[in-house]
Amino acid sequence: MRAVVRRSEITIDLGALRRNVVRLSEAAASAELWAVVKADAYGHGALDCGRVALEAGASALCVATVQEGEELRDAHPSARIVVMGPLAPGEDRLAREARLEVTVSGSELPEGLPLHLKVDTGMGRWGMPPEELERVPTGRVVGLMSHLATADEADPGFAREQIERFAALAERFPGTVRHLANSAGTLRFPEARFDAVRCGVALYGLSPFGDDPGLLHGLEPVLSWRSYVAQTKTLAVGESTGYARRFRAERATRIGLVPVGYADGFRRALTGTEVLVDGARRRVVGAVSMDAFAVELEDEQAGAPVSIIGDGVLAEEHARHMGTINYEVTCAISVVPGRADRSVTDG
Repeated sequence: MRAVVRRSEITIDLGALRRNVVRLSEAAASAELWAVVKADAYGHGALDCGRVALEAGASALCVATVQEGEELRDAHPSARIVVMGPLAPGEDRLAREARLEVTVSGSELPEGLPLHLKVDTGMGRWGMPPEELERVPTGRVVGLMSHLATADEADPGFAREQIERFAALAERFPGTVRHLANSAGTLRFPEARFDAVRCGVALYGLSPFGDDPGLLHGLEPVLSWRSYVAQTKTLAVGESTGYARRFRAERATRIGLVPVGYADGFRRALTGTEVLVDGARRRVVGAVSMDAFAVELEDEQAGAPVSIIGDGVLAEEHARHMGTINYEVTCAISVVPGRADRSVTDG
């Protein structure tokens, strides 16, 4: 008897996460592995993923906001938690109360907090100019950091320039933790490891290069997303499905309606991608609605399970179809109660 599938089921495999931590720790060699769990762990659940990452050997958790850090502090009283984004006015008090370490990109230093100085080595985003580092008092500086702009690009030249700039600047801060590498830098540039690496996307079994994470990097996708065929119908020649009649049948065509849409994170741009219906790859047709999308069928029936991500369907495939990156796909998935059911396994 086939198991009942809910309209939008998200499953998080913490066993896969543990194995990814081990794999990335190996890639980091002597450097510490810091787990990036911002944005609810890229849509995977920061509380669960943060706990497992620490258990599996990560030395710190990295977040984007003080509020994300506060939530994690309640669950992890003794963990090192680093806020990588800027503090809004008044948030320094919250950071002190939650015993967070914070990142600064300018000369104004919040009082009573361990500081990571962020220097701009070429990202052109957060970070102070290198010449400004000399004017910063070093008493509360515990880390020096920067961020790679092109570690995932085919041409390694600019990334290597950033690594060299950072290495030269780091000589001025003996005794501080130097951290530069993201997931792509960790896997690709041994010279970028320094004292710690900050891994996010790869932690969740997503390739930072947009290719096959398992085949090429030994990573296991942590997230699966499933639904089911709620209704089937046959379109006669010339009949359509969905808004604007973007798909019109050129022959008698069976379709299945899946009760997941862009409000659930299945983006409108995913028309034309493939999902699994009862184990067979089937094409998404017509405009994706807020609460539904349609797939071409052969002999599959109503009730058939649909794998949107997982069971061989990679987030990287959907990302390539949309012309974006894999973690934009996972970050968009809604886990709002009433629309989605999220479960956790530890296999």
